[in-house]
Amino acid sequence: MFDKILIANRGEIACRVIRTCRRLGIKTVAVYSEADADALHVREADEKVFIGPPPATQSYLLIDRIVEACKQTGADAVHPGYGFLSEKEAFQKALVTAGITFIGPDAHAIYAMGDKIESKKLAQAAGVSTVPGHLAAIPNADEAVKIARKIGYPVMIKASAGGGGKGMRIAYNDGEAKEGFVSATNEAKSSFADDRVFVEKYVEEPRHIEIQLIADGHGNCLYLWERECSIQRRHQKVIEEAPSPFLDTRTRKAMGEQAVALAKAVKYKSAGTVEFIVDKNRNFYFLEMNTRLQVEHPVTELITGLDLVELMIRVAAGEKLPLQQKDVKLDGWAMEARLYAEDPFRNFLPSTGRLVKYREPQPGADVRVDTGVYEGGEISMFYDPMIAKLCSYGKTRDKAIERMRRALDEFYVRGVSHNVPFLAALMAHPRFAAGKLTTNFIAEEFRGGFSTAHLPPRDPVILAAVAAVADRIQAHRTGSVQDKCVVMLNRAPTDVAITGNVPQFVVETGKRRLEVETQWSPGEPLLRATVDRQTVVVQVDTAGSGWRLIHAGGQAEALVLTPRQAELYALMPLKAAPDTSKFLLSPMPGLLASVAVAEGQEVKAGEALAVVEAMKMENVLRAAQDGMVKTLHAKPGDSLKVDQKIVEFA
Repeated sequence: MFDKILIANRGEIACRVIRTCRRLGIKTVAVYSEADADALHVREADEKVFIGPPPATQSYLLIDRIVEACKQTGADAVHPGYGFLSEKEAFQKALVTAGITFIGPDAHAIYAMGDKIESKKLAQAAGVSTVPGHLAAIPNADEAVKIARKIGYPVMIKASAGGGGKGMRIAYNDGEAKEGFVSATNEAKSSFADDRVFVEKYVEEPRHIEIQLIADGHGNCLYLWERECSIQRRHQKVIEEAPSPFLDTRTRKAMGEQAVALAKAVKYKSAGTVEFIVDKNRNFYFLEMNTRLQVEHPVTELITGLDLVELMIRVAAGEKLPLQQKDVKLDGWAMEARLYAEDPFRNFLPSTGRLVKYREPQPGADVRVDTGVYEGGEISMFYDPMIAKLCSYGKTRDKAIERMRRALDEFYVRGVSHNVPFLAALMAHPRFAAGKLTTNFIAEEFRGGFSTAHLPPRDPVILAAVAAVADRIQAHRTGSVQDKCVVMLNRAPTDVAITGNVPQFVVETGKRRLEVETQWSPGEPLLRATVDRQTVVVQVDTAGSGWRLIHAGGQAEALVLTPRQAELYALMPLKAAPDTSKFLLSPMPGLLASVAVAEGQEVKAGEALAVVEAMKMENVLRAAQDGMVKTLHAKPGDSLKVDQKIVEFA
């Protein structure tokens, strides 16, 4: 077994690998860029090595820096995590040359299966059904259009070295093919230092189902069941689950065996994932193979009881797998929700800044949190905006969903925008609950973007009762307790009669009488209560002289007033929001990559105005309506703040 492992990665996956190494008694080395000097993975590792400036191309993607860090610390093995150098053949070769073990597959397997173009050629040669496409790198945008026309729209333009939704665009016409080629190429170059892209037919209404593999160097290869990854936005997975609610036993077995056969064809060893597109008739087509650990591996671990990182380490150390296919259990159901620093109400634009408050749900047998952040830490503009991976487990799919919904209520994050409201809406969606999933789920169910109208329904009486209870507990400290009050919930009044003290209260609102039990104390971020024998978790913040209540993804402003105060409050006018319709504002912190218009130019609704680069993604900002450009307030190369003016219209 290894004495010391260097993790050539950052964030939550670096922390994840460190956790297993610590359990196995293996020392760890973290590498970090200037932006990650205070990152959690750096704090948790036994040693740390600085490797360069914030951009990944100048730090985490430099092979020689990683090899030198190994030599400097005496690390005898490297775990690459996912992304960055995890699927780079040259990285594995450089480590082998330096006498360092790569915890992953051999170079020939990385080359054959890690590259999306080469893997499809190999799959075709092996008789595996693949999606129609052009499997050679495309030199320019005009050639991309020609190929797209030949294949037939819609097409998918994909980075050959891509992953994580980066460098992928769908095109439905020539204009989108040309624009998609440019954007995919730029993203591929900045994210993977490899600008090759190819084109394949875009299969509409598919499911994305992948098979987890683990193989050793002694000819043993097992499939660890499947993961359903169809809930995606911009080709980035949002919700994953294991097993799939769609597969039957026959299809599950066939997909697993085909994935194993493909892996054995290249003498694959270590953990890997074979991804398939599955149609409505359960026909499946090879999509690609990821020759690394997947982001969503925790759900497989929860239903099998296996530690994939430990198995990877043991296989790399030359050990045989400790089990056979018949020993791989499938017990229960697991969900994973990816928490991102992004604003779902503003088209999911990235959010950066300091995590002023960060409290995770309590971990246990039914909840797991994998993260690389901490309270007071920074969400940087240089890397993926993931805050954490929240996993839930249950004996049935319904139980796993139920636990996930409560865990989302318990996840307390302040300082940056986040997508918990969106995740809550997904988990409560009737179509999701029924398991009727496709990769178009989000586009179909949230047409025009996400809004408060999509949030799951909440009982206003329960929220009013929670506000009244919170206010009564606080009032006990000041001696100003009253048994009658009016709760203004988003300015809507509810007459309340309340009696009792911690832990038992009786709340009466109209014809409803609620028994509330809670041990909450003022200042605690979560108010956990039993309301008529049902568990309720509400995030409670003070907001001026009232409360801000967050539950089921939504929030409500609550004021608890005396009846006379409520009469006067109803007479107070609402303050009008400022008119910003004359401006194009930056929806996120980022770099203004380009401006496509000039002062005095007329623009049409939908026309591209500027491109803002943030979190390794290019975000095209378009005109909301027809108009004329009056003034340009920013120029390419400027660093922008949220809501900073870019263009002013006449």
